[in-house]
Amino acid sequence: MIVLAGGRGSRLGGALKPAIEVAGRTLLSRVLDARGLARRVVVVGPDTARDAAGPHSAPLIWALEDPPFGGPVAGIVAGLAALDQAAPGQAAAADSDAEGTPWLLVLACDLPWAADAARLLVGAAADLGPGSPHLDGFHLVDAGGREQWLAGIYRGEALREGVRRLGSEARGASVRQLLSGLSLRGIRDTERAGRDVDTWQDVLQSTALLNPSRSNPPRSDIT
Repeated sequence: MIVLAGGRGSRLGGALKPAIEVAGRTLLSRVLDARGLARRVVVVGPDTARDAAGPHSAPLIWALEDPPFGGPVAGIVAGLAALDQAAPGQAAAADSDAEGTPWLLVLACDLPWAADAARLLVGAAADLGPGSPHLDGFHLVDAGGREQWLAGIYRGEALREGVRRLGSEARGASVRQLLSGLSLRGIRDTERAGRDVDTWQDVLQSTALLNPSRSNPPRSDIT
């Protein structure tokens, strides 16, 4: 699993996004609730984000994209490299299909319901049987039809092939360009598990949904 935690949080006044608290917990710690669905987890982000991982932090693999704040594709490239270099981690729930093909969850760090999203995605991949059409991955699609590439599960080799295809153009490329040519299926997110947090208003709304009794405003002093 790759968690992308290197965003600048420009719409949040430059706050360190993974450390923003929603209903008393950091965004990063909430995303890491999905870690039980993967054998290994790499968090791509600055060292300053480590404390935001909370009690999950010790067994994690950490990486930094090149250049720092280089965007999600740079983060995915760094995450793939870190996973390739890491020793096998502790066994967890299966993240391979019946043929042993490894799948990779790719999640942005601003998804308070990331664990729910991950279960939807892993379930979709697990449902592929011998007679199913070949697919390289699944991603959520919100109620407005917006494709959420960073709430997705992809065949690891398909992502690596996308990186090889981009070559030197990977720096600055969009996620859409990285995934271009892959056979993907969108999953309608009727549960809104892919609801993300981009503004302080989003923080307030997500906090109210997760903890209706919480009335304190979100912290705005996080850098």
